Amino acid sequence: MTGEPTPPSAAPVRERLPRGDLVGARVATDFAAPLAASLDDDLTGYLRLEPGDALLGIGGSEAVITLESGVPVLAYDAGGDVDGPAALAALAGTTPVRVERYRLPADALDSLHDPTADGNDPFRVAPGAPARELAGDDALAERTREAAPAERRAAGGDHDALAAFLADEERVEAVRREARAEARARADEWGLGDQLAE
Repeated sequence: MTGEPTPPSAAPVRERLPRGDLVGARVATDFAAPLAASLDDDLTGYLRLEPGDALLGIGGSEAVITLESGVPVLAYDAGGDVDGPAALAALAGTTPVRVERYRLPADALDSLHDPTADGNDPFRVAPGAPARELAGDDALAERTREAAPAERRAAGGDHDALAAFLADEERVEAVRREARAEARARADEWGLGDQLAE
């Protein structure tokens, strides 16, 4: 539902995000499809993302990427309580992911997307960063960058999701443990457990 009052600008971005109209929901195997669909639909609103570990009930939480005419503007990950480029780093490699796409009136996000507003800057991401860092789709990233307003096209920001991910030894080890457990489960399922090397 739209039209709800927006909390004061001093509140964190995540608390000021208006509730939008749901226009689609699906479980996606990668981030490219929902990002491309949002760009094609010129969607102003936000993507609510529920990563795979949350879907499996083993942790995780929601993340949000706001959009202006299909171009990403802000990101936060409630699970890691991180914002902007760090939120993208936290989301990287978390597919499959449940994606809900919400539409908002064109001016509903003006206060959140205002680059001069205090407290919003840490949440900002470069226009093509989600496509490049989450989907690994350079063509989509470039198409998104070209669709961004001129003043945002050169935005780079502190984007190095892969470096941030690899620097997080605990997270890398968790991914390794999950991969080993999944491989073991698949091998057992297929009757090949005795042939799987540790």
